[in-house]
Amino acid sequence: MNRPVARYVPSRRYSTLSLVALAGLAVSGYTAWHWAPAWIAAAAFAISALGVLSAALRPAIEIFESHLSDGPRTISWSDIRRVDQTGWNAPLAVYLTLADGHRLLLVYPGELDACLGLLRQIRRYSKEALLDGIPYNQFWGEAAAERKPAPPPAPRYPLLRPEDEEEVEKMFQKLKSVGRIDGRGSDEK
Repeated sequence: MNRPVARYVPSRRYSTLSLVALAGLAVSGYTAWHWAPAWIAAAAFAISALGVLSAALRPAIEIFESHLSDGPRTISWSDIRRVDQTGWNAPLAVYLTLADGHRLLLVYPGELDACLGLLRQIRRYSKEALLDGIPYNQFWGEAAAERKPAPPPAPRYPLLRPEDEEEVEKMFQKLKSVGRIDGRGSDEK
């Protein structure tokens, strides 16, 4: 198998944030044994810890020349028909619409620079897709597929008088019959 062009792994910040959320859960859970309203905070910390931990444990996203790999799932670039960015930049959330009509959400929990780099590569390789509703060529500012009519040929102005053209033509025919320009093979010496 060929090597990936780029590999995007989840940020380590999500692991740290999950540990912080688990610590908050422990503290609020201990407090909830003595004061009942603290269960609200414990539940909020538990939901946060699960969400952030699931983001930290996401598989790496790999970009290949022919496809995109998100863990065990591979998506061919030619199958992507639409790339729609959500309002999330970090973590990155992008909707991909495939040729068979399926729409899937691609989530990448990374740093802002890595998220923007991944989004750029997804857009660059998805040549048959609409990018946020804009055709690929128009999105990247490339020349449209429309061809402009060829300009009319430039007018040809005569460089020689007709009698000079006849003389040049005779010289050309003579050189052609001799086969050499320097005249070594001719009768004239």
